[in-house]
Amino acid sequence: MIIGIGVDVVHGYRLKRWQIIPGLLERYFHPDELRAALSRGSGATLSLAARFAAKEAFGKALGMGLAGIVLKDIMVVNQHNGRPEIQVFGTALRALEQSGAHRVHLSLTHEKDNAIAMVVLEAFPPYYPIDTLSASKNHGF
Repeated sequence: MIIGIGVDVVHGYRLKRWQIIPGLLERYFHPDELRAALSRGSGATLSLAARFAAKEAFGKALGMGLAGIVLKDIMVVNQHNGRPEIQVFGTALRALEQSGAHRVHLSLTHEKDNAIAMVVLEAFPPYYPIDTLSASKNHGF
Protein backbone atom coordinates (compact mmCIF):
# COMPACT_ATOMS: atom_id res chain seq x y z
CA MET A 1 0.00 0.00 0.00
CA ILE A 2 1.34 3.43 -0.95
CA ILE A 3 1.51 5.75 2.04
CA GLY A 4 2.89 8.81 0.27
CA ILE A 5 4.62 10.14 -2.83
CA GLY A 6 6.94 13.13 -2.96
CA VAL A 7 8.73 14.83 -5.85
CA ASP A 8 11.18 17.71 -5.76
CA VAL A 9 13.49 19.55 -8.14
CA VAL A 10 16.63 21.47 -7.13
CA HIS A 11 18.65 23.68 -9.43
CA GLY A 12 22.38 23.01 -9.35
CA TYR A 13 23.27 26.69 -9.08
CA ARG A 14 21.63 26.72 -5.64
CA LEU A 15 24.08 24.09 -4.38
CA LYS A 16 26.98 25.78 -6.15
CA ARG A 17 26.27 28.88 -4.04
CA TRP A 18 25.96 26.75 -0.89
CA GLN A 19 29.41 25.25 -1.50
CA ILE A 20 31.10 28.61 -0.90
CA ILE A 21 29.32 29.32 2.41
CA PRO A 22 31.40 27.78 5.22
CA GLY A 23 29.54 25.11 7.21
CA LEU A 24 26.31 25.22 5.19
CA LEU A 25 26.70 21.85 3.48
CA GLU A 26 27.62 20.26 6.81
CA ARG A 27 24.36 21.59 8.23
CA TYR A 28 22.22 19.77 5.65
CA PHE A 29 24.16 16.63 4.72
CA HIS A 30 25.32 13.62 6.73
CA PRO A 31 29.16 13.52 6.75
CA ASP A 32 29.27 10.23 4.80
CA GLU A 33 26.80 11.57 2.25
CA LEU A 34 28.78 14.78 1.82
CA ARG A 35 32.07 12.91 1.41
CA ALA A 36 30.58 10.63 -1.28
CA ALA A 37 29.03 13.51 -3.22
CA LEU A 38 32.14 15.68 -3.11
CA SER A 39 34.26 12.77 -4.35
CA ARG A 40 32.42 13.01 -7.68
CA GLY A 41 34.61 15.91 -8.82
CA SER A 42 32.83 18.01 -11.44
CA GLY A 43 29.60 16.07 -10.77
CA ALA A 44 29.57 17.02 -7.07
CA THR A 45 27.17 19.94 -7.44
CA LEU A 46 24.47 17.92 -9.21
CA SER A 47 25.03 15.00 -6.84
CA LEU A 48 24.39 17.32 -3.89
CA ALA A 49 21.37 18.85 -5.65
CA ALA A 50 19.87 15.39 -6.24
CA ARG A 51 20.45 14.43 -2.62
CA PHE A 52 18.87 17.62 -1.33
CA ALA A 53 15.89 17.05 -3.66
CA ALA A 54 15.58 13.55 -2.16
CA LYS A 55 15.37 15.02 1.35
CA GLU A 56 12.64 17.43 0.25
CA ALA A 57 10.76 14.67 -1.60
CA PHE A 58 10.96 12.48 1.52
CA GLY A 59 9.31 15.22 3.58
CA LYS A 60 6.58 15.63 0.95
CA ALA A 61 5.96 11.88 0.88
CA LEU A 62 5.51 11.97 4.65
CA GLY A 63 2.83 14.61 4.10
CA MET A 64 4.36 16.90 6.69
CA GLY A 65 7.32 18.47 4.97
CA LEU A 66 10.55 18.59 6.91
CA ALA A 67 9.19 20.28 10.05
CA GLY A 68 10.93 18.77 13.06
CA ILE A 69 13.35 16.72 10.94
CA VAL A 70 17.09 17.32 11.04
CA LEU A 71 18.20 17.11 7.40
CA LYS A 72 21.40 15.26 8.30
CA ASP A 73 19.13 12.49 9.63
CA ILE A 74 18.21 11.71 5.99
CA MET A 75 21.10 10.25 4.04
CA VAL A 76 21.17 9.24 0.38
CA VAL A 77 23.62 6.44 -0.39
CA ASN A 78 24.33 4.51 -3.56
CA GLN A 79 24.44 0.73 -3.55
CA HIS A 80 27.29 -1.05 -5.32
CA ASN A 81 25.31 -0.99 -8.59
CA GLY A 82 24.63 2.76 -8.29
CA ARG A 83 21.03 2.42 -7.12
CA PRO A 84 20.23 5.25 -4.69
CA GLU A 85 18.51 4.61 -1.40
CA ILE A 86 17.52 6.67 1.60
CA GLN A 87 18.74 5.79 5.06
CA VAL A 88 17.11 7.55 8.00
CA PHE A 89 18.20 8.17 11.58
CA GLY A 90 16.93 10.04 14.63
CA THR A 91 14.20 12.54 13.78
CA ALA A 92 13.69 11.20 10.24
CA LEU A 93 13.41 7.62 11.49
CA ARG A 94 10.77 8.62 14.03
CA ALA A 95 8.77 10.45 11.33
CA LEU A 96 9.00 7.43 9.03
CA GLU A 97 7.85 5.08 11.80
CA GLN A 98 4.90 7.36 12.61
CA SER A 99 3.86 7.33 8.95
CA GLY A 100 3.39 3.56 9.03
CA ALA A 101 5.72 3.06 6.05
CA HIS A 102 8.01 0.04 5.92
CA ARG A 103 9.91 0.78 2.73
CA VAL A 104 11.27 3.90 1.03
CA HIS A 105 11.68 3.88 -2.76
CA LEU A 106 13.90 6.56 -4.30
CA SER A 107 14.60 7.61 -7.87
CA LEU A 108 17.04 10.39 -8.79
CA THR A 109 17.81 12.04 -12.11
CA HIS A 110 19.51 15.16 -13.38
CA GLU A 111 19.68 17.00 -16.65
CA LYS A 112 21.84 20.03 -17.30
CA ASP A 113 21.45 22.13 -14.13
CA ASN A 114 18.38 20.41 -12.62
CA ALA A 115 18.19 17.48 -10.24
CA ILE A 116 14.91 15.67 -9.54
CA ALA A 117 14.02 13.16 -6.85
CA MET A 118 10.94 11.02 -6.37
CA VAL A 119 10.18 9.19 -3.13
CA VAL A 120 7.46 6.60 -2.60
CA LEU A 121 6.64 5.36 0.91
CA GLU A 122 5.18 1.87 1.06
CA ALA A 123 3.53 -0.01 3.92
CA PHE A 124 2.90 -3.72 4.04
CA PRO A 125 -0.65 -4.83 4.94
CA PRO A 126 -2.29 -4.63 7.32
CA TYR A 127 -1.80 -0.88 7.65
CA TYR A 128 -3.90 1.19 9.99
CA PRO A 129 -3.13 4.93 10.06
CA ILE A 130 -2.49 6.30 13.55
CA ASP A 131 -5.54 8.61 13.42
CA THR A 132 -7.78 5.73 12.32
CA LEU A 133 -6.67 3.70 15.32
CA SER A 134 -7.25 6.52 17.76
CA ALA A 135 -10.63 7.33 16.15
CA SER A 136 -11.77 3.74 16.50
CA LYS A 137 -10.79 3.69 20.18
CA ASN A 138 -12.55 6.96 20.88
CA HIS A 139 -15.73 6.28 18.93
CA GLY A 140 -16.23 2.53 19.25
CA PHE A 141 -15.74 1.71 15.54
